[in-house]
Amino acid sequence: MSTATATLPRGLVVARAWAGLGDAVAPLSNGAGRPLTRTVKLILDPLVLRPVLNPEFAAGAVAVEHVDAMRARIADAGPVLAATASWFVVLKKERRRARITEGNPQDLYFQRCFELATEHGAPGRDAASVAAAVLAEVHGQDGPTVAELRGFLTDAANAAALTRLIETTWAAPRPVPSAATMALTEFLASCAAAPDRALFRALVAKSAGTAGAVELDRPGVALAHGLTDRDRPAPPALGESASKRNLPKPFDRSILERLFAPLTNTFLRAGLADVPALVRQEITRSAGPWQLADEVSRVIMALGREASAGLTGRPQAGGAAARLRSRWEREAYVHRVLRMPSAAPPAVRADVRGVREAYVRRLWVRVHGRELRHDTVTAEQVWDVLDGVLRSVILDQRDRLRAALEREAGT
Repeated sequence: MSTATATLPRGLVVARAWAGLGDAVAPLSNGAGRPLTRTVKLILDPLVLRPVLNPEFAAGAVAVEHVDAMRARIADAGPVLAATASWFVVLKKERRRARITEGNPQDLYFQRCFELATEHGAPGRDAASVAAAVLAEVHGQDGPTVAELRGFLTDAANAAALTRLIETTWAAPRPVPSAATMALTEFLASCAAAPDRALFRALVAKSAGTAGAVELDRPGVALAHGLTDRDRPAPPALGESASKRNLPKPFDRSILERLFAPLTNTFLRAGLADVPALVRQEITRSAGPWQLADEVSRVIMALGREASAGLTGRPQAGGAAARLRSRWEREAYVHRVLRMPSAAPPAVRADVRGVREAYVRRLWVRVHGRELRHDTVTAEQVWDVLDGVLRSVILDQRDRLRAALEREAGT
């Protein structure tokens, strides 16, 4: 291999440069002395390496002519990274003192610690008061908390009534719109450039989204859409625990899991209802078409299902579907995985081949979150939602592919 084309795995370059920083960054490192996954995701990539501005640092393999520059970038950031690690220790200590248990400290504090390190350097004599102010800002938002939600759902005094509410709402007959077929494709044809407000209002008024959800109760349909691992949807459990890393597919989530992610975002929960109202609304929502409450949300799900059909099937002619297909086909990692299916890691192959199911799941999460915040989508916003979901799926898949290839290269 010539020098011009020689590369090193990005993870290896980062690990070697990180090792040069020594014990000062141990709070940001794993047991093997490498940077934590969240350290890379929340600190190194966006704040130090900045691959958007330095594309030579972005790929899973770094060309040898850029290796020294990448190592130097990390080494030069050594003092601020060491101060970031020290601030993280201070914030965790103050967190324990304040008996705060909500949220992942790395997610909540890593970037705030980098800001403190940049502004103040290493923690000084006033570090405890500075940390207390940061914690008050992060955790001082109004709104329901996960601890309150879990306590309400697991309280024996509430559980029986809530379980009966689930049974009642799921047993109630569901409306079947008389118009089962609506002009979804007509709206999708122009929504990216010139959305038809009147047509969108008609889709909502005539319950096109509800009509599109009728088949989801049939065996295998919701399973094929990637919304459940069951043959057909079933009533949710109340739930006792939840984890962002291991959330089930949307239709398989407990009431706790359905509300868990929104309540862990301190910036979003301020606008949410109190826990009892939130839980009862979610139980009712879970029994609705698409397991959503608003017809606008259901119409968007039906539009997204229609628009995403071309991602894995026959290309669609024009409109939103063609634009989504074009964005997908421009991704180099997609071509790489499809061209070398035997070489790509199995999970990555599954990502690429199951992109439509991933898209529908992500779209459900987006519109569900909007419902909780009472953030209604207008006709002019539909394309931004549909396109933004695919961008999000692509970013996640690209990161997983890079991580998988780095792991393979490292072994």
